[in-house]
Amino acid sequence: MHALTPEQYQRLRRLAEAWTASHLRESKSLSHFNPRLAADALCFQCYRLPEHGEQLVGALVTPVSLWLVMLPAGDTEPMPLAGECCTLSLPSGRYPMEAVALGESLGCWRLVLLDDLADVATRQDASRLAQRLMERVMASAQQSGETSPRGE
Repeated sequence: MHALTPEQYQRLRRLAEAWTASHLRESKSLSHFNPRLAADALCFQCYRLPEHGEQLVGALVTPVSLWLVMLPAGDTEPMPLAGECCTLSLPSGRYPMEAVALGESLGCWRLVLLDDLADVATRQDASRLAQRLMERVMASAQQSGETSPRGE
């Protein structure tokens, strides 16, 4: 694990922008749409995973949901094809991920951890929620004393 580069921070900003461009309009019609929130990539860390190589792993908060996300750390690495599945192994367990496209040029692996953020009052509250969830996902089962939110 190491610190993110400026290019990787730009990649995460583009991830949030891509979600907004491809999903915001349709999300506004959902009953649990939260107008106080915006798409934001949070708590990302760079990992070298044996089965996936160098990846950025973190949370994507949107006005409707919170995702565990994995995407290649570099722009030159191929994006997964929408609908593909893989398993992400983290200290807390194994997580079933699905590939999603966010526009024509960007995609990621995701697992929806929370599918309704209607009760989240502010963007700061959403950030704290993402941080708490990522702390649990990144902690080993022995450290947390319990099983992960969706780990196997």
